[in-house]
Formats: sequence, C-alpha cells, structure tokens
Amino acid sequence: MTYDVEAVRAQFPALRAGGAHFDGPGGTQTPRPVIDAIGEALAGPLSNGGGGRTAGERSAGELVVAARRAMADLLGTEPSEIVFGRSATQLTYDLSRTLAASWAPGDEVVVTRLDHDANVRPWIQAAQAAGATVRWADFDPASGELTADDVRAVLSERTRLVAVTAASNLIGTRPPVPEIARLVHEAGALLHVDAVHAAAHTYVDRDALGADFLVCSPYKFCGPHLGVLAGRAELLEGLRPDKLVPSADTVPERFELGTLPYEFLAGVRAAVDFFAALAGPAEGSRRARLAGSFAALEAHEDVLRSRIEEALGAFPSVTLYSRARRRTPTLLLGFEGREAQDAYRFLADRGVVAPAGSFYAVEASRRLGLGDTGALRVGLAPYTNADDVERLISGLGDFLGRAA
Repeated sequence: MTYDVEAVRAQFPALRAGGAHFDGPGGTQTPRPVIDAIGEALAGPLSNGGGGRTAGERSAGELVVAARRAMADLLGTEPSEIVFGRSATQLTYDLSRTLAASWAPGDEVVVTRLDHDANVRPWIQAAQAAGATVRWADFDPASGELTADDVRAVLSERTRLVAVTAASNLIGTRPPVPEIARLVHEAGALLHVDAVHAAAHTYVDRDALGADFLVCSPYKFCGPHLGVLAGRAELLEGLRPDKLVPSADTVPERFELGTLPYEFLAGVRAAVDFFAALAGPAEGSRRARLAGSFAALEAHEDVLRSRIEEALGAFPSVTLYSRARRRTPTLLLGFEGREAQDAYRFLADRGVVAPAGSFYAVEASRRLGLGDTGALRVGLAPYTNADDVERLISGLGDFLGRAA
C-alpha cells in the first residue's frame, strides 16, 4: 500500500488557510467527502425515523444502518453492537450508571492514572454512588509505560470492572490491552476500553483487544462530533439503562436517548470510507481496506515522528515525556525555564498549531509532575506532511533561541 499525503491533504479545505496542524489529538480537520455527506443528508428528505413509509423516514433509517455498518467495520464488531451518543464521555457516563446498578459495597473498580478523565471520573462517581471501592493502576512516569503487571497488582476477586485506555491522548502510550484483558477476565471482571485516541492512528479490533465495551469519537478521525460505543451483544442485551417508556427497547436502540443526529451519521459513514481509501484503491472488504490504510498511515506517521524526535535531541532544554515503546505519534514536550503556554502562543503566531495543557488527562499530567498545567502537545494526523514538521521544528528552535 502507498500513502500519498499530498492527495490526502487536497481533500481538506481547512488546510487552504495555511496552518500546520498538530492539534489532531483534540480533533482533526474535516475532509470534503465528510462535509459533502453531511450536507447531502440535510438537503434530501429527512424525517424522524419511523415506519419507513415516507422518503424522509426511509432516509433516516438508511443513514442509521449505513453508519452502524461503517463503525462495525472500523472497530471489528457487528452493526447490532454499535451505539451512538453525543460523545464518548456521555456514553461512558451512561454505561457507568447502568453497570453500577448491580454493584454493592465491597465491590471494586479499577481505573488508571494514564487515562483521559472521561475514562476515570464516570467510574469513580458510579463506584462512590454504589459504595464500591476504587483502586488505581499507576504508570511509570519515567518510561510512560502502563504494564499488565501494573493492573494485576490492583485486581482482586471483588473487581467488577477495569477501565483502561488503548492509547494515551497525552503521551501516546499504547498499553498491552489484550494481556490486560486476559487478567481482567480471569478475575471475573469486565473491561472498558477508551479507544478515542487509538482509533485515529491504529487498526482497532475490539475482540482482539479483549474489550467488553469500547468507545471512540469520530471527530478524532476526520468525522463529525459524536460518540460511539461498541459493546458485546450479550452484555448489551442484559443491561437495562434508564430510558423513556415509548422509546425502543431493542439493542442497540435502548441505549440511544432521543433522536439520533442523522446528518452526522452520514458524516460518520463518510469518515470511515475516507480512512478506508487513505492508501488508495484496494481489493477486498471495507474492513480489509481499513487494515491496509492504517498500516500505511502508521508507516507515514512513524517517519514524521522520528524526524521530530531526532530534531528534539538538538534541544537540550526540551523534555520529551512520550517515551513508551509502543505509542501513537503524539509527543508531550516540556521546556526548562519556559512556559508551555508561551511556546503555544509563539508557534500559533507563526501558523503552527500545537496547544498546551493537560487535555483532560489530569491524572497523567499530575503523575508526570506537571500538575494540571500540562505541557505542549504535538500530535500528527493523516494530513501532516514533512513541510509541517519542518515548520514545527523551526518554530521550536526560534522559540528556544529567543530570550526568555
């Protein structure tokens, strides 16, 4: 498979403004096929889904079906296991409350200090409401690694659920989720995986990961703003979330509160198809094409990440916190004697977008000794090219060479 980054970039209207975007971990720019799909859905007949007797009802139903199939292909699940919601955070909150209905004092829930707070706080709050105990799995701040042994150390026969990230949105670390899943299931617990960051950079397979539940956000992989939950069918069937009396009680519809954003579902399908074509035309199913695209994308991003890391080696006053052996192309940088926010503003004035902060990964930021302030995050996206990288490196050099 080949990766023609300039052909990819040509499909992003926002890039015409000239910025070099390293803010992908917070949300990517949107390609033309996604924009067009959303517009076309809104331009045609569109009604609240119902009996399918009108053109608008049929359109709504078709958009839902197509989006479920697309996300199932992206995540390695069945369409009937795909739940849509306003955001991954909202879906995690809803799931945590539903699962916690069966928890009791003495039960335990495990969260990690590597995770985005959306995969930490909902579980803590649900555990507190049920009288359950929260146990923390720590990661090594020196290496950035979260190991299976770190999770093993806090598992017990009372563990009911473990929440872990597939990739850190702050430092890129990709924990050994399949190994963690094996330990979790041996303990008789469930595994909830946050794949919001991972799904933008890696080929996700829920079953290979061993996840019972997995969430992601299409706006992190060039789609619209909403969330997706992929849960195992047998588990979803056994859960009874709060819902309105007249709303559907089938799975996955019983977890979807209110009318779905049909136009955004059109964008979700288009975003998955966009990723499936990243490496050019290929034979086989959409799932197979996605595998080829992600392999090509990872190779492309690895080259650019290596170039950035090589250049950072010439800046002794820069601390690179992204050190794990397996990680996404997401780099967290600190500056000796300088504020990360100053670096962000300096780069922004030069058209290089690399924000500073803790990015809701407050526990990870604190564990790294950065408090809630965080550091400068540099994240690659499918449209990042070598020129962008050189602009970033040049800008950092100018910032560090400037008097404080």
